[in-house]
Amino acid sequence: MTGPAATRVLVADDQTVVREGIVMLLGLLPGIEVVGSAADGEEAVALVARHRPDVVLMDLRMPRCDGVEATRRIRAGHPGTEVVVLTTYADDDSLFPALRAGARGYLTKDAGAEEIARAIADVRSGAAGLSPQVQLRLLERLAGDAPAAPVPVVAGPVAGPAAGPAAQEPPDGLTAREAEVLGLIAQGLSNPEIARRLYVSPATVKTHINNLFAKTGVRDRAQAVAYAFRHGITGSPQ
Repeated sequence: MTGPAATRVLVADDQTVVREGIVMLLGLLPGIEVVGSAADGEEAVALVARHRPDVVLMDLRMPRCDGVEATRRIRAGHPGTEVVVLTTYADDDSLFPALRAGARGYLTKDAGAEEIARAIADVRSGAAGLSPQVQLRLLERLAGDAPAAPVPVVAGPVAGPAAGPAAQEPPDGLTAREAEVLGLIAQGLSNPEIARRLYVSPATVKTHINNLFAKTGVRDRAQAVAYAFRHGITGSPQ
């Protein structure tokens, strides 16, 4: 009997030290096989055609063909290959063109091995592999484009009659705690950060997230952020 096939990954980055470091890091992760590395977008497109990887880790600012154009060409010609951007930049001029080109994941280069592995697994399963910071930026962009601010949902106990008009109940049968966790996801917090904020264990946070995902029908954190925004469950940063 054999286990599940390894996820085949191609790395594209124009900086040799960075590219070789990412390849070395991926080689230490179980379930991942690096099938090639490219020094620019043009080479990345050619290597995808040759090796048919499952996922490309794509830098954005590269010579000859940048990461956005390479992503667009890869997704058009090889729809079975997913792209996760791994870049130094998380500004709007980098983030949104990459997502529009077809990238399903977006990480900055301060991401650790666990976060990179999770993003690769997420896009392989059909979900989005976005860092918490990118999720928060998407929420902020949605908020900026919205015609009107949503009515916030109170995601916790309301103290006494002085709280004013009755608070809106969380949608889809969410408990107050699940709505609170959803609001913290929308703020861009990771599971460990949520656990510290709520003084609970990471396992408890994961249980709340599994429950709220099931109730709301979202598949990943990016969809959860959009859901939170639509229903006004955005919390308040502390």
